[in-house]
Amino acid sequence: TRSLTITSTDQSMFEKAQGEKVTLPCTFELSEEDEGPLDIEWVLIPADNQKREKIIIMYAVDRIYDHYYAAMTGRMQFTNLDPRSGDGSLDILNLKAADTGTYQCKVKKAPGVQSKKIQLTVLVKPARTKCSVEGSQEIGKDVTLKCVSQEGSPLLTYDWRRVSGTQELPATSMLNKNTGELLLKNASREYSGTYNCVASNRVGTDECSVELNVTPPVNTAGIIIGAIIGTLLGLAVLCSLIFCCCKKHREKKYEKEVHHDIREDVPPPKSRSSTARSYIGSNRSSLGSMSPSNMEGYTKTPYSQVPSEDFERAPPQNPTFAPSKVAAPNLSRMGAVPVMIPAQSKDGSIV
Repeated sequence: TRSLTITSTDQSMFEKAQGEKVTLPCTFELSEEDEGPLDIEWVLIPADNQKREKIIIMYAVDRIYDHYYAAMTGRMQFTNLDPRSGDGSLDILNLKAADTGTYQCKVKKAPGVQSKKIQLTVLVKPARTKCSVEGSQEIGKDVTLKCVSQEGSPLLTYDWRRVSGTQELPATSMLNKNTGELLLKNASREYSGTYNCVASNRVGTDECSVELNVTPPVNTAGIIIGAIIGTLLGLAVLCSLIFCCCKKHREKKYEKEVHHDIREDVPPPKSRSSTARSYIGSNRSSLGSMSPSNMEGYTKTPYSQVPSEDFERAPPQNPTFAPSKVAAPNLSRMGAVPVMIPAQSKDGSIV
């Protein structure tokens, strides 16, 4: 018994770039024996077998249902607005990398049922490609030119070319198309110029360029000597500043000590009590040297008179004492030790 058949069996794999449009074909033919209602379903089969299939769009009972898969809402539609004509192909607009997967078209019209699977791969074009120079750009050194695309589906390939001078890569260059590195060994001044890198995959290309300037070697010995001299000069200046600060600090400290110092060569002023002691002591020594015979002519000096601080005059010459008994003055007020003065009694004996 003849039933419906899917006629679009030529292409089952598609590769498209991100942002482009793709048409997944699904044409069919009905037979006279197919009498049931026509149903057309497009199902997304996930790469993970643990996940369930998802219906993304469906035609049933003369109506189209396209709200099952939110990720493609507004970006998918049937190619023919009336799938009953035998064309159930699907258009997907503005492709994204997440649209990569296996799509299955199912056509039902009882008793006939047919299906077809199509593999879709959405590739991302190379984008934001950057070129750089790694290594010292000196004569005789090895220089590496690097090229990397920030975006792009694998497999990416890189190719370098020279856009200035001879427009040919140096003879000593070594290119790695997979990593985008161009090694220039033993660079010379002739290697200088502009180099261009082209990153590509199956859906597009992207470019960047870099300027190489090979120069003579730098005089490193002169730089080192200059750095040493500069360091020594800096240390000398620093030591000078420290010495000046210390000297100034010592001068201030010395001035402060001299200002508050008490001169030791200046004797302290005499007090009244010490003057009185010296005066009494001198009188005691004088009295002690007297004999009873010469005490009659010694005149008593009144002790009530306390010598002043200016007492430096010589004692009066030829002092005389009364022959009467001399009473000891009250010297406790003057801070001196009382002295007993000998006297002569009526019978001529010494008391």
